[in-house]
This record gives sequence, structure tokens and C-alpha cells, in this order.
Amino acid sequence: MVATNLKSETMALTERRASMEAEMNAIIESLCGPGGPGISGNLVDREGFPRSDIDIPAIRSQRARLAALRNDHKDITEKIEKNLQVLHSVRAAKVAPLPSKDSDTSVYVHESTSQDSSMGEEPIVRIPFAMIDEIADDSPAAEDGLQLGDEILKFGNVEIGGELQSRLVLEAQSNQGHPISMVIIRQGSVMNLSVTPRPWHGRGLLGCHFRIL
Repeated sequence: MVATNLKSETMALTERRASMEAEMNAIIESLCGPGGPGISGNLVDREGFPRSDIDIPAIRSQRARLAALRNDHKDITEKIEKNLQVLHSVRAAKVAPLPSKDSDTSVYVHESTSQDSSMGEEPIVRIPFAMIDEIADDSPAAEDGLQLGDEILKFGNVEIGGELQSRLVLEAQSNQGHPISMVIIRQGSVMNLSVTPRPWHGRGLLGCHFRIL
């Protein structure tokens, strides 16, 4: 019963997080659209005056909302991870940790054995660890198919864990000129693609920014 209740709670939290991620993606797309200031771009011109080509109050409101959503997203993700640790410990002897996700933020894979217990099948969840929140036109990332809002499940050998930013940079640097396989979530669907880090006229080897979730 405890496992069943925990499963229901985790799935409810996952659905809530999916709604938050959709809202965050919409805000990011709005801020990073043509002529937009981006997530942290200046709201003043070169002379220090407020930019007249953008709605500054609306942008400040969007940025404040995005910051609040990020904090809530972090809290919910931590709660989901704690719940999953409990669920995994219950089924560790019978279920290999194969990842998956549902149509929103987690792809679920239901696995059973010939000696499955009355507890039923529990979801094994892979959680995205980063999201593309900035991407430059004509960059390697854009040319290879990455899009704003893509959530990263796997980048080469990098999956969720510690020191993600430095591991992502190292993975790109060590594979310069060579394709890196990726697993992403785009609009609720899991996709496989590859990107090749390479020099171009802009910054970095990919021309995009991974926001750690």
C-alpha cells in the first residue's frame, strides 16, 4: 500500500512538473524570440536608456516568473528523486534500472517478471538533467537539429549526476569533430539524434547553452 501511494504521489508530481516545464519553455521561447532580450540580456541600450523596442515590464515579469518556476521545479525534482529511490529500493532485486519517460516529462517503462508480486509494476523513470535554453543561429547545435526547449536525457556518456556542467563541457571538447549521440525529450516525445562539436564563427563548439535542471 505504501508503495502504491508513493507511486501515485510521484506520478502526480511528475505531471505537475510537466506543466511547469511547458510554462518555462513558453517563457524561454518568448524571451529568446526575434528581437527579444533573452533570459538575462540587457534591458537598456548602449547609452544606458531603457530599450524602446521591447516591453520591459512584461519581460521583467516573465523573468521573475521563470525564476520562481525554476525554484519550484528544483524542489519537485528533488521530491521525485527521493520517491524514486524508495520505489527502486523496493524493486531492486527484480527490476533492472532501465530508463523511460511518459508523454510529458518522464517516459515510463513497465517491466515485470514471472514472479511479480501483488505490488504491481512500478515505473522506472529517467529524469532530464538539462534543457537547451539558448541556441545560436547557424551554430553546430542548430545545424545538427537541436531546438530551444529540448530536454536532455543523455549527452554522449553524460547522464544525470554531479558536476554536470563540467562533464558536458569535457564531453564536447573530447569529441571535437566527432558525432555525439544524444537522447532528448521534445514536446513530450523521446528522440535520438547526434551533434558534432566543431569550431564555427561563434562561441564554443556547439553554440548552445545547457541549463542544468
